[in-house]
Amino acid sequence: MDSDGTQDARGTHATPVPRSRSAVPPMPSRPPGVDGSAFLTWLRAPRPEAAPGVWRFGHVPRPDEEPEQIPTRQLLSGALIAFLVGWLIWSLLSNGYLGGWWFVPFDLIVPDAWRGSDSKVGNLLLYDGYDLIVILLIMMAVGKLGRWGEVWRRFVAPRLTRRERQQEPTVPPEDPASWPALRAAGAADAAERLASDARSGLMRDVDYARIVRAWQGVRSGRHDLPTFNGAVLKDGAAACLHPSGERDLPARVARHDLVSGQVRLGTTADDPRNPYAYRGTGLGLGPDLLGTSLLAVGPAGSGKTGTVVRPLAESLCLHALAGRASVVVVGAAGTGLGPADAFDVVVRIGNPESVYDLDLYGGTSDPDEAAAVLAEALVGDLADPHPGSDSRRSTTVLAQLLGPFRAVHDRFPSVPELRQLLDGSPGALGALRTGLQGAGQESLLRELDARERQLGHPGDVAAVLADRVALLDRPAFAGFFDTSGQSRPFTLKALDHPVRVRIDLPARGHAEASRMLARLVLAQFTASVAVREDRSLFACLVLDDATGVVTPEAVRGIQRLRSGNAGAVLTLRTLDDVPRPLRGPLLGSAGCRMALAGVTPWDGQDFAEVWGKEWTEARDVTDRQIIAETPAGKALHAVRRVITGKAPTARAVTVRQVERERWSASELAHGVPPGHAVLSLTSVQGEHAPPLLVDLRG
Repeated sequence: MDSDGTQDARGTHATPVPRSRSAVPPMPSRPPGVDGSAFLTWLRAPRPEAAPGVWRFGHVPRPDEEPEQIPTRQLLSGALIAFLVGWLIWSLLSNGYLGGWWFVPFDLIVPDAWRGSDSKVGNLLLYDGYDLIVILLIMMAVGKLGRWGEVWRRFVAPRLTRRERQQEPTVPPEDPASWPALRAAGAADAAERLASDARSGLMRDVDYARIVRAWQGVRSGRHDLPTFNGAVLKDGAAACLHPSGERDLPARVARHDLVSGQVRLGTTADDPRNPYAYRGTGLGLGPDLLGTSLLAVGPAGSGKTGTVVRPLAESLCLHALAGRASVVVVGAAGTGLGPADAFDVVVRIGNPESVYDLDLYGGTSDPDEAAAVLAEALVGDLADPHPGSDSRRSTTVLAQLLGPFRAVHDRFPSVPELRQLLDGSPGALGALRTGLQGAGQESLLRELDARERQLGHPGDVAAVLADRVALLDRPAFAGFFDTSGQSRPFTLKALDHPVRVRIDLPARGHAEASRMLARLVLAQFTASVAVREDRSLFACLVLDDATGVVTPEAVRGIQRLRSGNAGAVLTLRTLDDVPRPLRGPLLGSAGCRMALAGVTPWDGQDFAEVWGKEWTEARDVTDRQIIAETPAGKALHAVRRVITGKAPTARAVTVRQVERERWSASELAHGVPPGHAVLSLTSVQGEHAPPLLVDLRG
């Protein structure tokens, strides 16, 4: 039974685990579920609603605007001076240096009989009590002037409240560890079994997310309640397992929160350029943001793979184990995208030891669909880079050959066979014609006739297609892209299930072939997610190094992913790897844009344009020399000039509203520290976060 309550699912997904702040118990060093108390602490931690990108685990909301704060040194010195002034005033009063007027209220209010009492205790309370009242009045006055209340709120109160919160952990009014939703729906026995496993330490964070996903399937009516109850009562926290049988990844390199669905990538810098509500908060990304796609640009060594791609891929694999997502990770072999046992399918193209192959035609049986995807992979980068262009001519040529071949052989051609057909080999075309005539396929014969008439004519793209196919017809790929049914080809049609896939492209020696295969995977991904039956499953393609992959059709495909509950993560070393006419559309199609430290000023200019401008307050300070008109004034100015070495001036401050770039090209190129990035976010609900300076190492 999968996480939705069915028996035939391919995978699942899990939620990242955020890091707690001082207001909640510290984050467990290991994944929740190692022991019952650690799991319950993690599960019960507060996760308030927050702005896009804020790490919600233990988040303490901040005001939208920064309050006016007096500098610490000025505040403490003012408080100390006020105390000394109050002490001085009381000393002068008590020693009679200021006269006895302050004792007049005592004489007017206190009866004479009380003042002449022989009781030492009474006199002590009476006279010393009055002195205490005067002292309190003096302290109240100087305390207000010295801002003692602000000192208390800033330095003392936070430490007291922190200790109280640490001693009394916050428990939600409705304890999620008791599974109240299941109890309310009549599944009390299943809820009690899950609560028992949670208390005893048998439940992990992935188990919780997976069972919640399965319960959502029951609530939506896709699965029945008795099946869910039976699975939970039988297996407890291990119910509704991913088909792989795995309940966690072999290792984790990032912090995840499988309740909020986030993975923590770093910390938003405490920088004046960041909105006050974001400063110092954790940065968390989840499917709600990746659903608008992410584009990360940074030079080699800036941390794209280690600090962005690897944590996101890991998070999506956890989501897959929980039945919420399917993920395809594409990158060069050996780039550290995660261990092989963290994936269900590992396709090592060009490696003879690879268990899985890659379906060149995307698992479709429609020749026209296969031709469109294959044409995009082969010559998509040669199409006119303007957004309105496409590769229809190449698609037509391939369709004229794929349709007849499939009709005769009940399969698509292998790479060598396709190369022969595109080259116009008389033997291959003649055999295909004979087969069509024997099968009486008149319409397909006309397709083949049209292809033969176009051979060798000016403008025929078959020769270009044949040259590109020749890049795959190499000894290194001899055992791949098999269409005879003797291998185990992976097709992206499997994204209907929560599956974890890693595709390793040839590391070196086949750079052009690697870029062509990356375009193939992206084209198949955008085509497959558009026709999925279960769109409640989030699908994501993680492409480490999208050099040569961005084409007009790819940009259009990325723009369509959002409506299909899918997204893509693309990384580039520089935007120069994208044709100039496509840079704007690419940045516009990605809802989340990241510029890492070290980008060029030209790349920074593109990001600055897409992030736009904002109204800000500009302060202009002008120093004007003071001209003395009287002899005494001139003498005073002369003495001041001798002492300070400067002429007396008067300062004038002008405040005005101006429109400025959020981040200029120069700031992006030279003002982003190493290990940092500037990131803007857009959620699938349309919420925006302005460009944020983020420390990816935090």
